[in-house]
Amino acid sequence: MRVGGEIRVPGDKSISHRALILASLATGESRIRGILRSADVESTAVVLRTMGAAIPSLADDIVVHGRGLDGWSAPASALLCGNSGTTARLMAGGVAGRPFASRFEGDTSLSRRPMHRIAEPLRAMGARVDFDHGDGLPMTVIGGTLAGIMWTTNGASAQTKSALLLAGLVGGVHVTVRDNTRSRDHTERMLSAMGGRIRSQGATVSLAPVNELAPLDITVPGDPSSAAFPLAVGVLGGAGGVRIPNVCLNPTRIGFFEALKTMGATLRYVDQRIVGGEETGTVVAAPSSLRSGRFGSSEVPGMIDEIPLLACVAAAAGVGLEVTGAEELRVKESDRIHAVVSNLRALGAEAQELRDGLVVAERRVRLRGKAITEGDHRIAMAFGVLGAIPGNEIEIDDKDCVVVSYPSFWSDIERLASLPVRA
Repeated sequence: MRVGGEIRVPGDKSISHRALILASLATGESRIRGILRSADVESTAVVLRTMGAAIPSLADDIVVHGRGLDGWSAPASALLCGNSGTTARLMAGGVAGRPFASRFEGDTSLSRRPMHRIAEPLRAMGARVDFDHGDGLPMTVIGGTLAGIMWTTNGASAQTKSALLLAGLVGGVHVTVRDNTRSRDHTERMLSAMGGRIRSQGATVSLAPVNELAPLDITVPGDPSSAAFPLAVGVLGGAGGVRIPNVCLNPTRIGFFEALKTMGATLRYVDQRIVGGEETGTVVAAPSSLRSGRFGSSEVPGMIDEIPLLACVAAAAGVGLEVTGAEELRVKESDRIHAVVSNLRALGAEAQELRDGLVVAERRVRLRGKAITEGDHRIAMAFGVLGAIPGNEIEIDDKDCVVVSYPSFWSDIERLASLPVRA
């Protein structure tokens, strides 16, 4: 197979969610270019519109008319979050500071995902959080006057941190959040750019009250989690290379790229610059001979969404992989540890589940069979990369689930590999 060419990946999902939310809370007109038009980001737009925010149809260049920190109104119907955990958790934090009740609902997959990690600190701030059953959706948040908080997450959760920052922002109170390990910092970067009083030191971030946020003017960079997939095809391919411009290179997001380099991949960053407070640049990868790798809790937060792909890369290259400290994967859109290991075994690879991770054995085989995605976009794309490698014969049971993060994934991979992926 000859792999080569340039791929432009969709806008970053994490930044797209936050741009819509914070633009709606700003005072004045914000301009957002390059937003990700996917099902998850559409869910955030739908929820904001339900609360009266002036969110236009998502397009390459949109203007959001922000109505200030008290601009959200009581929703007349449930807030429909679809499959988006980011929508549910971040918006739950934001509405905790408003004097009304908001009912959050999601699809079957999202309804199984735990919300206790945000419910506990929001209750400590004075909000009421009720569940119909267990600690998943449907969930009702009754907001009002909040108290400030100093909270330790006992992990590295950007969604919990962002929910509390939004609660403090809308509620007008001080918030300090401590992670055990540094987590994604898009919320605090964007808040700072809009005039928020943010202070960060290591894995601790604090927010002080402000009366208003300045409008946002941003071009959303390419999503590094999406870029990981064509880069993996490039690293595993024959002659040629892959070049992906305008990718977000935020240090909290490039763990997969750095893991590939640790395993011997020829991968580099060029044309680096700062855009809207975020590091961006072009990522270039060349076909490489990989070696086995071992990664633990210090590396996992920077590549949590790409671990299924890393396991598939190891299987395709015939090298060993051990990942620990990744128990968060058990409560994503699927149990991703189980999904990856069971699919690799079904296709002919040797893999093992750990309580908090997985092991892939050092063994090169041709992989044949059907991958069961459980409706999880990351699982579908990871095994889609395996299906693009010559000699493998892999069917994907649900190709459409990729629309939540990377709608053009299949056409991009097929164009890059010049090899149709079986459906």
